[in-house]
Amino acid sequence: MTAADQSQRPRHELSLSVFFPCHNEAGNIEPLARRTMALLDGLVADWEIVIVDDGSTDGTGAIADALAGEDRRVRAVHHERNRGYGAALRSGLATATKPYVFYTDGDGQFDVSELPKLLEHIGSADIVSGYRCPRRDRLLRRISGACWSWLTQRLLRFRCRDVDSAFKLYRREIFDRITLRSTGALIDAEILARATRLGYRIRTVPVRHLARTAGHASGARFRVILRALKELLALRRDILSAPAGEEPA
Repeated sequence: MTAADQSQRPRHELSLSVFFPCHNEAGNIEPLARRTMALLDGLVADWEIVIVDDGSTDGTGAIADALAGEDRRVRAVHHERNRGYGAALRSGLATATKPYVFYTDGDGQFDVSELPKLLEHIGSADIVSGYRCPRRDRLLRRISGACWSWLTQRLLRFRCRDVDSAFKLYRREIFDRITLRSTGALIDAEILARATRLGYRIRTVPVRHLARTAGHASGARFRVILRALKELLALRRDILSAPAGEEPA
């Protein structure tokens, strides 16, 4: 094999699904998707991108459809109404077809060029989670996020630095073995807790977190937090009702 042939080979001989959950991210999703497409071409042997439009009202859905029309490897999934973050993640996971699945939010607060950091660890972990270093959010949001992370790990009995970081890589097979129920902010903790009880390994790596350039965050609304707390208590009963290594019936 010549040096030229080697330079054209992808860095990882694997197939990867990438998806972006989006709600009113018209100012962010197109540049994010285009950066990701350019990155994936030289990074993995085979890829697809799924854009999940969770009932957006700002034109996000039309942008997603336009991107899908340009490249058959890009698909758009639409929710007729806003169903919540957990529902958007579940739609992305259900649509993904490749053996590995990566997701990051459509708000562009993570640098997708750091995806190779996660792929480096797929031989030693089943879930690779990027933790925000440092986290570029307001102080109150950082404090509430740290408290939520501590509480979910304590009650659901798993360990993962920065539970809700939206920069994660999974083995696709995990989602064939677990049944997800969360539709809101608890979804990340639910995935990690269920996967841990089935014996899947989690590894964390530091990744950059960027300030928003467009759109508005909604995860810290009181009604979102209250719903998440109710879900957390119900989820604890469900997950811990089955022995480790088994999913609840």
